[in-house]
Amino acid sequence: MRIEPRQPQAVDFQARMARKQRNNEGWYRPAEIPLCPLCERPIPASQSDDHHLVPRVKGGKETSELHRICHRQIHALFSEAELAQQYSTVEALLLVPAIQKFVAWVKSKPVEFCDGAKLSNRLRR
Repeated sequence: MRIEPRQPQAVDFQARMARKQRNNEGWYRPAEIPLCPLCERPIPASQSDDHHLVPRVKGGKETSELHRICHRQIHALFSEAELAQQYSTVEALLLVPAIQKFVAWVKSKPVEFCDGAKLSNRLRR
């Protein structure tokens, strides 16, 4: 007994692709790359840090995802008390001239760039 090979059906290629796309629609969405609220650049996964807007030692729970370099700069410039009392929002941080200068500088760097932030002289004491 011999089995005859099945003859391919003459199905319109465009109709088949449309059916395929219709079935796949909506189940896959590419991952959205978060933007740093400070420098407004995309944050790669390797450079992502969660910043407590009010430090945890001061009872803060809310976080904001920042570039690691932006996060380090914030903590290099301000004490925990200053962050809790005066700079508990990204908007408040962006009003500080030192942060504005840093943001202008870091925007010219690639998103993977990370440089060590130095403590300000005021905080070293």
